[in-house]
Amino acid sequence: MKYGIVAFPSKELQDQANAYRKRYDPHYALIPPHMTIIGPFEIEGKSMKEASDELLKVASEHKPFELNVTKVSTFAPVTNAIYYKVEPNDDILALREALSLDFISNEESHQYVPHITIAQKMSSGEHDDVIGQIKMAGMEHTETIDRVHLLYQLENGMWTVYETFTLSGGR
Repeated sequence: MKYGIVAFPSKELQDQANAYRKRYDPHYALIPPHMTIIGPFEIEGKSMKEASDELLKVASEHKPFELNVTKVSTFAPVTNAIYYKVEPNDDILALREALSLDFISNEESHQYVPHITIAQKMSSGEHDDVIGQIKMAGMEHTETIDRVHLLYQLENGMWTVYETFTLSGGR
Protein backbone atom coordinates (compact mmCIF):
# COMPACT_ATOMS: atom_id res chain seq x y z
CA MET A 1 0.00 0.00 0.00
CA LYS A 2 1.23 3.51 -0.77
CA TYR A 3 1.35 6.20 1.90
CA GLY A 4 2.28 9.87 1.95
CA ILE A 5 2.66 12.67 4.49
CA VAL A 6 1.13 16.00 3.55
CA ALA A 7 -0.01 19.34 4.91
CA PHE A 8 -3.40 20.60 3.83
CA PRO A 9 -3.65 24.38 3.51
CA SER A 10 -6.66 26.42 4.61
CA LYS A 11 -9.98 26.15 2.79
CA GLU A 12 -9.31 29.58 1.28
CA LEU A 13 -6.08 28.43 -0.40
CA GLN A 14 -7.61 25.08 -1.37
CA ASP A 15 -10.49 26.90 -3.08
CA GLN A 16 -8.05 29.07 -5.05
CA ALA A 17 -6.04 26.00 -6.09
CA ASN A 18 -9.18 24.07 -7.02
CA ALA A 19 -10.30 26.86 -9.32
CA TYR A 20 -7.41 25.73 -11.58
CA ARG A 21 -7.29 22.07 -10.60
CA LYS A 22 -10.88 21.40 -11.72
CA ARG A 23 -9.82 22.16 -15.26
CA TYR A 24 -6.09 21.40 -15.42
CA ASP A 25 -5.38 18.58 -12.94
CA PRO A 26 -6.60 15.05 -13.66
CA HIS A 27 -5.89 14.21 -9.99
CA TYR A 28 -8.47 16.78 -8.86
CA ALA A 29 -10.92 14.12 -7.62
CA LEU A 30 -8.21 11.91 -6.09
CA ILE A 31 -6.76 14.24 -3.43
CA PRO A 32 -7.43 17.77 -2.13
CA PRO A 33 -4.83 20.51 -2.71
CA HIS A 34 -1.85 19.80 -0.46
CA MET A 35 1.85 20.32 0.11
CA THR A 36 3.65 16.98 0.05
CA ILE A 37 6.16 16.57 2.85
CA ILE A 38 7.10 12.94 2.15
CA GLY A 39 6.08 11.59 -1.26
CA PRO A 40 4.55 8.18 -1.91
CA PHE A 41 6.22 5.49 0.16
CA GLU A 42 5.79 1.97 1.46
CA ILE A 43 6.04 1.13 5.15
CA GLU A 44 8.63 -1.56 5.77
CA GLY A 45 9.42 -3.52 8.91
CA LYS A 46 6.82 -1.86 11.13
CA SER A 47 3.17 -2.32 11.95
CA MET A 48 0.89 0.64 11.27
CA LYS A 49 0.62 1.17 15.04
CA GLU A 50 4.43 1.33 15.41
CA ALA A 51 4.74 3.63 12.39
CA SER A 52 1.97 5.86 13.70
CA ASP A 53 3.62 6.05 17.15
CA GLU A 54 6.92 7.17 15.57
CA LEU A 55 5.15 9.79 13.43
CA LEU A 56 3.31 11.08 16.51
CA LYS A 57 6.64 11.44 18.33
CA VAL A 58 8.15 13.43 15.44
CA ALA A 59 5.08 15.70 15.26
CA SER A 60 5.22 16.33 19.00
CA GLU A 61 8.83 17.53 18.65
CA HIS A 62 8.13 20.04 15.83
CA LYS A 63 6.35 23.34 16.01
CA PRO A 64 3.77 24.63 13.54
CA PHE A 65 5.34 26.12 10.42
CA GLU A 66 4.66 29.04 8.16
CA LEU A 67 3.36 28.16 4.72
CA ASN A 68 4.27 31.13 2.55
CA VAL A 69 3.15 30.97 -1.09
CA THR A 70 4.99 33.59 -3.11
CA LYS A 71 4.30 32.90 -6.77
CA VAL A 72 3.17 30.53 -9.48
CA SER A 73 5.87 28.39 -11.05
CA THR A 74 6.34 25.31 -13.23
CA PHE A 75 8.47 22.18 -13.37
CA ALA A 76 8.72 22.43 -17.18
CA PRO A 77 10.55 21.16 -19.12
CA VAL A 78 10.88 18.16 -16.75
CA THR A 79 7.09 17.88 -16.40
CA ASN A 80 4.26 20.16 -17.45
CA ALA A 81 3.14 20.71 -13.85
CA ILE A 82 2.21 24.18 -12.62
CA TYR A 83 2.20 24.94 -8.91
CA TYR A 84 2.00 27.48 -6.13
CA LYS A 85 5.58 27.81 -4.88
CA VAL A 86 5.90 27.43 -1.11
CA GLU A 87 8.99 29.18 0.19
CA PRO A 88 11.13 26.54 1.90
CA ASN A 89 11.99 27.44 5.48
CA ASP A 90 13.96 25.81 8.28
CA ASP A 91 10.80 24.47 9.99
CA ILE A 92 9.49 22.72 6.86
CA LEU A 93 12.90 21.27 5.99
CA ALA A 94 13.57 20.11 9.58
CA LEU A 95 10.16 18.43 9.76
CA ARG A 96 10.75 16.70 6.42
CA GLU A 97 14.17 15.51 7.57
CA ALA A 98 12.75 14.21 10.86
CA LEU A 99 9.96 12.39 9.01
CA SER A 100 12.47 10.53 6.82
CA LEU A 101 12.31 7.57 9.19
CA ASP A 102 13.91 4.17 8.66
CA PHE A 103 10.61 2.41 7.91
CA ILE A 104 9.73 4.80 5.08
CA SER A 105 10.82 3.32 1.78
CA ASN A 106 10.61 5.75 -1.11
CA GLU A 107 12.75 6.58 -4.08
CA GLU A 108 12.58 10.29 -4.77
CA SER A 109 14.04 11.16 -8.13
CA HIS A 110 13.92 14.95 -7.76
CA GLN A 111 15.13 17.51 -5.26
CA TYR A 112 12.42 18.46 -2.75
CA VAL A 113 10.53 21.61 -3.75
CA PRO A 114 7.68 22.54 -1.39
CA HIS A 115 4.65 23.35 -3.54
CA ILE A 116 0.93 22.96 -4.11
CA THR A 117 0.15 21.53 -7.56
CA ILE A 118 -2.56 23.36 -9.49
CA ALA A 119 -2.13 21.82 -12.96
CA GLN A 120 -0.40 18.73 -14.34
CA LYS A 121 -0.25 16.18 -17.14
CA MET A 122 -0.99 18.80 -19.79
CA SER A 123 0.34 18.76 -23.33
CA SER A 124 3.24 21.14 -23.94
CA GLY A 125 0.98 23.37 -26.00
CA GLU A 126 -1.67 23.58 -23.31
CA HIS A 127 0.99 24.17 -20.64
CA ASP A 128 2.50 27.01 -22.65
CA ASP A 129 -0.94 28.59 -23.18
CA VAL A 130 -1.94 28.34 -19.52
CA ILE A 131 1.27 29.18 -17.61
CA GLY A 132 1.40 32.83 -18.66
CA GLN A 133 -2.23 33.41 -17.75
CA ILE A 134 -1.86 31.79 -14.31
CA LYS A 135 1.43 33.60 -13.60
CA MET A 136 -0.22 36.94 -14.43
CA ALA A 137 -2.96 36.22 -11.89
CA GLY A 138 -0.15 35.69 -9.37
CA MET A 139 -0.39 34.28 -5.88
CA GLU A 140 0.67 35.48 -2.46
CA HIS A 141 -0.62 33.79 0.66
CA THR A 142 0.70 33.12 4.16
CA GLU A 143 -0.73 30.90 6.88
CA THR A 144 0.39 28.70 9.75
CA ILE A 145 0.18 24.93 9.40
CA ASP A 146 -0.22 23.15 12.74
CA ARG A 147 -0.84 19.57 11.62
CA VAL A 148 0.30 17.01 9.09
CA HIS A 149 -1.56 14.01 7.75
CA LEU A 150 -0.58 10.44 6.99
CA LEU A 151 -2.50 9.44 3.86
CA TYR A 152 -2.93 6.11 2.14
CA GLN A 153 -3.94 5.37 -1.43
CA LEU A 154 -7.04 3.34 -2.15
CA GLU A 155 -7.28 0.84 -5.01
CA ASN A 156 -9.14 3.38 -7.16
CA GLY A 157 -6.23 5.86 -6.83
CA MET A 158 -7.91 8.15 -4.30
CA TRP A 159 -5.93 9.26 -1.26
CA THR A 160 -7.54 9.37 2.17
CA VAL A 161 -6.37 10.40 5.63
CA TYR A 162 -5.20 7.54 7.85
CA GLU A 163 -4.19 9.74 10.79
CA THR A 164 -3.61 13.41 11.61
CA PHE A 165 -0.70 14.58 13.76
CA THR A 166 -0.62 17.94 15.53
CA LEU A 167 2.70 19.80 15.45
CA SER A 168 3.00 20.62 19.13
CA GLY A 169 6.73 21.02 19.82
CA GLY A 170 8.30 24.32 20.79
CA ARG A 171 5.11 25.79 22.25
